[in-house]
Amino acid sequence: MTTATSLTLEEFLKLPETKPASEFINGCVSQKLMPQGKHSRLQLKFCDVVNNVAETAKVALAFPELRCTFAGRSIVPDASVFLWQRIPFDADGEVPNAFKIYPDWTVEILSPDQKATKVISNILHCLKHGTKLGWLIDPEDRIILVFIPGREPVELTGNDTLPIPEFLTLDLTVEQVFGWLKVG
Repeated sequence: MTTATSLTLEEFLKLPETKPASEFINGCVSQKLMPQGKHSRLQLKFCDVVNNVAETAKVALAFPELRCTFAGRSIVPDASVFLWQRIPFDADGEVPNAFKIYPDWTVEILSPDQKATKVISNILHCLKHGTKLGWLIDPEDRIILVFIPGREPVELTGNDTLPIPEFLTLDLTVEQVFGWLKVG
């Protein structure tokens, strides 16, 4: 649900968080859809796979549903990955609550009844402001659209190898990603 508002970004950020999260885009507040099973599973496995490779080496961290506020928007990608040196750790060396920076890699997972244009718009916003890679995962059609700054989006399926940011040592195919939906 999207509602036009006269709120500023600063006023929006002072509001209590909603469940599911709300986003502030182009002066409008919209609430994300409640994640369903496939969406939640893909989100969990994506973050686990990235963090298993990147966290111990302090290369990067993947976060599920992390609010990212930058360039006039406050969005909550399904998963966002940040290079370690860009994470705004607080004085105690802990992850802060507020991330006022763009992610290095943004991932959106299309839910049933969700408009692809809204999530693509968020991916494009991220790319415009510094993000190096965006994925739109469509569990229903088993397609992953890949967005790289300055290039046309690419549709990948089956055994296609997915592009991964250069800072990660990770090999994944589309088929492997959708294989995460099977448990056991």
